[in-house]
Amino acid sequence: METLNATTPHYVRCIKPNDYKFAFTFDPKRAVQQLRACGVLETIRISAAGFPSRWTYQEFFSRYRVLMKQKDVLTDRKMTCKNVLEKLVQDQDKYQFGKTKIFFRAGQVAYLEKLRADKLRAACIRIQKTIRCWLARKKYLRMKHAATTIQRYVRGYQARCLAKFLRRTRAAIIIQKYQRMYVQRKCYKRKQAAALVMQCILRAYMARQLYKALLREHKAIIIQKMVRGWLARQWYKRSLRAIVYLQCCIRRMRAKRELKKLKIEARSVEHFKKLNIGMENKIMQLQRRIDEQNKDNRALSERLNGLEISHAAESERLRVEVTRLRGAEEDAKNNANKVTTLLEELERLRKDLQNTQKEKKVIEEWAKTYQDEMEQMISELKEQNHLLKNEKNDLNRMIQEQGQQWTEKMQRALKEETEQLENDLNEERSRYQNLLTEHLRLEEKYDDLKEEITLAVNVPKPGHRRTDSTHSSNESECTYNSEFAESEEGSRGGEDVSKAILDMSLFLKLQKRVSELEQEKQSLQNELDRREEQFQRARARDDEEHKKARSAELEYESLKRQELESENKKLKHHLNEMRQSLRGSPEAGSAAPGSPAYTVLLDQLNSSNEELEVRKEEVLILRSQLVSQKEAMQHKTTMTEPLPYIEDVQKLTDAKEISQAYMGLKDTNRSPRFTRRPTEVNELVSRLRLLESQLQAQRRSHENEVEVLRGELQSVKEENNRQQQLLAQNLQLPPEARIEASLQHEITRLTNENLELHSDDPKEYKAYRISMLRRMVDLMEQLEKQDKTVRKLKKQLKVFAKKINDLEGGQMDVSPGQTTDEPVHPVNIPRREKDFQGMLEYKKEDELKLVKNLILELKPRGVAVNLIPGLPAYILFMCLRHADYVNDDQKVRSLLTSVINSIKKILKKRGDDFETVSFWLSNTCRFLHCLKQYSGDDQFMKHNTPKQNDHCLSNFDLAEYRQVLSDLAIQIYQQLIKCMENILQPMIVSGMLEHETIQGVSGVKPTGLRKRTSSIADEGTYTLDSIIRQLNTFHSIMCQHGTDPELIKQVVKQQFYIIGAVTLNNLLLRKDMCSWSKGMQIRYNVSQLEEWLRDKNLMTCGAKETLEPLIQAAQLLQVKKKTDEDAEAICSMCNALSTAQIVKVLNLYTPVNAFEERVSVLFIRTIQTRLRDRKESPQLLMDTKLIYPVTFPFNPSSLALETIQIPGSLNLAFLTRV
Repeated sequence: METLNATTPHYVRCIKPNDYKFAFTFDPKRAVQQLRACGVLETIRISAAGFPSRWTYQEFFSRYRVLMKQKDVLTDRKMTCKNVLEKLVQDQDKYQFGKTKIFFRAGQVAYLEKLRADKLRAACIRIQKTIRCWLARKKYLRMKHAATTIQRYVRGYQARCLAKFLRRTRAAIIIQKYQRMYVQRKCYKRKQAAALVMQCILRAYMARQLYKALLREHKAIIIQKMVRGWLARQWYKRSLRAIVYLQCCIRRMRAKRELKKLKIEARSVEHFKKLNIGMENKIMQLQRRIDEQNKDNRALSERLNGLEISHAAESERLRVEVTRLRGAEEDAKNNANKVTTLLEELERLRKDLQNTQKEKKVIEEWAKTYQDEMEQMISELKEQNHLLKNEKNDLNRMIQEQGQQWTEKMQRALKEETEQLENDLNEERSRYQNLLTEHLRLEEKYDDLKEEITLAVNVPKPGHRRTDSTHSSNESECTYNSEFAESEEGSRGGEDVSKAILDMSLFLKLQKRVSELEQEKQSLQNELDRREEQFQRARARDDEEHKKARSAELEYESLKRQELESENKKLKHHLNEMRQSLRGSPEAGSAAPGSPAYTVLLDQLNSSNEELEVRKEEVLILRSQLVSQKEAMQHKTTMTEPLPYIEDVQKLTDAKEISQAYMGLKDTNRSPRFTRRPTEVNELVSRLRLLESQLQAQRRSHENEVEVLRGELQSVKEENNRQQQLLAQNLQLPPEARIEASLQHEITRLTNENLELHSDDPKEYKAYRISMLRRMVDLMEQLEKQDKTVRKLKKQLKVFAKKINDLEGGQMDVSPGQTTDEPVHPVNIPRREKDFQGMLEYKKEDELKLVKNLILELKPRGVAVNLIPGLPAYILFMCLRHADYVNDDQKVRSLLTSVINSIKKILKKRGDDFETVSFWLSNTCRFLHCLKQYSGDDQFMKHNTPKQNDHCLSNFDLAEYRQVLSDLAIQIYQQLIKCMENILQPMIVSGMLEHETIQGVSGVKPTGLRKRTSSIADEGTYTLDSIIRQLNTFHSIMCQHGTDPELIKQVVKQQFYIIGAVTLNNLLLRKDMCSWSKGMQIRYNVSQLEEWLRDKNLMTCGAKETLEPLIQAAQLLQVKKKTDEDAEAICSMCNALSTAQIVKVLNLYTPVNAFEERVSVLFIRTIQTRLRDRKESPQLLMDTKLIYPVTFPFNPSSLALETIQIPGSLNLAFLTRV
């Protein structure tokens, strides 16, 4: 099975192992007979006798490039392969060269593989040799560096020991010198004391002189010593610096040489650098540990310095204390006489102290009893306050929890209901659009049957058609059996009675089907209304219940508030009585004011009073919160719409938080603890200022953005006005001057854009040059058509001039006496400018001509490309406005029916042309938007100017026709998607899967697979650039036709869904595409598509999300697929893929080279077990025919109808501006 899974067989031939159907029993003779009977052995023999192995030139070159030298590689792959094969295989009979492939006999591919393996083995040996040499040299250099470091430290240690010995020796000599000097001086003094007075004086003088000389000599010696030491150190530092600099230069030179060698060696051993990551981490850890030890050493040294400083300060303090004690001792000696007086004073103070202690004991006993009573009372008050505080906190928490629960409940219910309604709406919309598609298919079938019946009837019979009296206007709009169709078919003559009967029966069936669809739609609409009413009733019932519950809670809270107020009043009254009794007590009055017990008691009373004030303010806060919540509840009960209700709840919550923050800040300011925490207040004020500055900065940035957007809007308006003025000026010019002016304006605009694009991006400049050439070709076609029109008009003018001359000659013959002698001079009468009302008048008989010139014969490429976007829609609406203005319902109905049927006819005729379908989709949407904008409804008149409001329809309500036009726009959109799919379908597989955008990634052929051959050459296949160019073409055509941006986003989303679905389906069906390299190729292609979306500012259209299954499939091909952790990661990553798709990709995964492995069966079973609980569709392939439901958001036009000019190229001279 592994061998079969590693191949792509076209068929499988089953062989019976034995004739008795025994298990694990194999009959070789019977198997060989079956193989011979089936022709398998003969096929193998023929294949072995011929050329069984086949390689394309590109595959051979990619596979055996290692056997070629650089000089053998030519630009022509075929010649390169021939030259190499002539050198490698001497026998030319072993291979043959074809047109696109090389054919080998049996065994030659194995021989070439052996040569390739030998070459690769030799290269591996060479790489191993080089790497081992590099590793050995690195080890040698490390050992050398270590030895040098050890030597340096040892020599430094020896030098330090020598210097220490020399310093100690010199210190010993100096100590001996001073000791000996001291001994000699003592001896000299003893001798001096025994001498005579005169000798004493003389010798003392001489000794002093000698001492001074010795002292000067000693100081000179010390100065010389310091100077010589400084000079020696300076010489040593200079020598050391020079030596270090010389060593750095030499080591830098050696390091540069070594770096060059390492760079040369590193080019071939890049993948071995990963082996040294662990060593680098260890080195970094050791370096970090050394840094930490250095930090500890520095901290210890700093601590030692601190201890030394403290020791010096302590010694200084002790010295000062000794001096002070000596002064005190002298003072004590001086004050010894005062001891007796002090003893007497002390005796008297002892007696006073005993009396005071007795009084203190009495006061303390009284204060203790009183303090115990007050502490008991305060504890009781604290307990009551604690209980009140807990009740208040419980009430606040209950209120907040109930408010949060109610808000979350309402938000969750509204969110769920909104999602349900959106899903129902999308399902209803898709169902309705599918019904429209089915209706269109039935209409086409009806037309085909009508044509077949027409062709089947050969003998026409006289008669006339009858129309059913119940045939309404809506049915005539939705079918091709309209007045316009009847007027066109009336010229063909009468039809057969049997044909009329068949048409009528088929028409009645279709009419019945349409009525059933309308009834189903009405029932669905009624169901939606019923669900909305149920939701409104349920919400009103919940509001009523919540109101009752809140009223009961408010009553309970008001009672609790009253109880709190009464308790606070009682506590305050008791405190006041206690304070008065304390102040009025005679014992307290005599002893308490100066005693510490009185002060402590007074502080406790003040703190309890402050605590009561705080409780009172909290009660007031609670009362304000209750009142605000009651008002909010009354306000909520009056609301009916869900969205404003949520906004009010959010406002109420915000207001509640703001009021609580304000009251808390006010309480903090009032409390006595506020004065003890100025730093917290300053911090709070600084935070408030910071928040205010941030808000001001955000406001300024917002204002700047608004100013920039206003400037851009003003520039766009100016550009639009300038374009309109130029258009109006060009239309007022004669035809020749008009063409020249338009060409000159177009050349100027294209030159400016050309310069801008050339400076910005060369690729865009190249694409723009192509579009410019196309536009120039269109302009030349328009010029030729204008020349033909001018020549035709000149001929008609000559004919009319001849007729006028003939008539004037006839008049002169009849009445020659009426001629006058005075010549009549022509007078130029200036025409007064009219105030146009944005309407176009036409005659009833010109309706067919209007539809023919404006719809049936109008080509998007050529004439329509230079028009104002949506100009046909504006012209049709202006004609419709005039019909509404004259109150002609027949004219309105006839015009709308003709327009709808003509658009259907042109789409049926040229439905495969993307430009035509896009052009009429844009004009149909613009016509629909005009009907909405000028309908007179308030919801569509918000963005209108006063002049546009004056142009609204006044006599007819065209809401039903808007629905018909919306259905027509849906049909055109589906036709556009089909046309686009037909264009993109051949490009997707080749561009997204088969073409190698990143060269060399998938050059190696998967094991056991043969690449699919194609009759198309490499240069004729589609690439990713072809897909992007086609997407650019679609986007530019839709933008050029003035398609709504929201509609463009929906089209792009559908395009990307088709690309992703087709690519994923082919990936799931082709085993040669399921490899790691192909996953990377797909990821790169998807990133290019995302870059295209980013360039076109279409990232928010939802197109990227449609590619998510393809992206996850590419990631699945690239991730590791071995352990349970990998399985968990795959299950969490591939949430857009179904279980069947994940398992299919894992089964089809094929290794490309020896570094990859096939996915094990155990791993696939693990994935299936983990994904067992998923609720998803068992379908393997994606539905490529799926079309997302389309919507047409209202997009009003700012173009004034009275400023629209009709170009002469449309041949609409019979229209008159009103």
